[in-house]
Amino acid sequence: MPGRLTRKAPSVATITVSGRLDAVEATPLRAALNEYLTTGTNRIVIDLTDVHFVDSAGLAALVIGMKRARQENGDVRLVSPSHPDAQRVFELTKFDDVFAMAADLDSALDGW
Repeated sequence: MPGRLTRKAPSVATITVSGRLDAVEATPLRAALNEYLTTGTNRIVIDLTDVHFVDSAGLAALVIGMKRARQENGDVRLVSPSHPDAQRVFELTKFDDVFAMAADLDSALDGW
């Protein structure tokens, strides 16, 4: 489940996810993304630093959020997971090429 919903900058929302990003946790992530996008925040950083497991449902939630944000002239950026197993999922699926991924939150926020 997304841990914290915060606003780091006036027009950029951040969502922190920890533990597992799987079928169970994808639902609250989609809800958080929907809440921000529905209220007009279309630039979102999702901090995955403390995620150790990612499955297809988690990836789908990220892609759905990214597509919707881009439709509204925004984007979703990710902070890379520090756990090698979770990072490997992004590399194997080539999602590390699809998403703008940063090493830390400050880097993800740069330029926004």
